[in-house]
This record gives sequence, C-alpha cells and structure tokens, in this order.
Amino acid sequence: MYYSVEDIKEILKAFDSSKATKIEIKTDDGAQLTISQQQAKPVAAESTVKSEPAYEETAVLPETVAVPENVRKSDGTPITSPMVGVFYAAPAPDKDPYVSVGSKVSKGDVLCLIEAMKLMNEVIAEKSGEITDICVENGQVVEYGQPLFLIK
Repeated sequence: MYYSVEDIKEILKAFDSSKATKIEIKTDDGAQLTISQQQAKPVAAESTVKSEPAYEETAVLPETVAVPENVRKSDGTPITSPMVGVFYAAPAPDKDPYVSVGSKVSKGDVLCLIEAMKLMNEVIAEKSGEITDICVENGQVVEYGQPLFLIK
C-alpha cells in the first residue's frame, strides 16, 4: 500500500488533533514511518490553533502553498487557511456568506468555515479591516497556508 501526500496530510491532521504522542505507519512493502511529538499537547478549547507541534520525524510535505497570480496582484494582507479542508463561505447553504469583497470586519469576526474530518472550523479575522479579495470558491478544497482572503 502506498500513501499519497494527501493521505499523509490527513493522517498528520488526525494525529495532531488526537491525544496520541506517537504514530507508526507500516506499508505492505516494508516501508515504515514513525512520528512522535516531543511533548503531549493540552486539549484546545477552540479549533483556531496558531502554532504547529514539533515532530521528531515528518513526511516530506510542501512548506508553502503557491500564491495564485491574481492574489499577488490584489491589494491587502492574505488571510490563510489554518488547515486542509473544504472552504465554506456561509454557515449553511441557504444563508448569506459571512463576508464579501468590500465587507468591513473587526478582529475576531468569523470569515468562513473550513470543514476537516467532518468538523466545521471557524476562520477568524486576526485584524480589523476591509476584505479586498476572496481567493477561493465556495466548496473548494483548500490547503494549509493557502490564501483565502485579502484584508486591507
């Protein structure tokens, strides 16, 4: 059995959200990957985790996500995805989006939802400002670090 980068990302995400301190993956062809966290992490009250845990060994994953050309030309500071998942602009399909281009937001406002492993995670504005661009489409799969919005 072979694991794709997406499979490994999902395994790491599940490992990170668990209380486990070590994970071992063995494949049929004899390959083995062992990951252990240096220390146990406290249980987070919110899903907006700011830091990444330290690992002794990790799979080779891209460190950054390429910024789309249209985002580089737009004005503003990127608000990036805190995780791999599905981007939702509104709290429900029949509801209005949280924000649109030109929306004024305050620090702490909910900007969108990212669904990961059947859990809805709110993406919160880290600063006040105006949304100058929405970089992804509703229902699109997003990567960790991918720009979602630009704020000025």
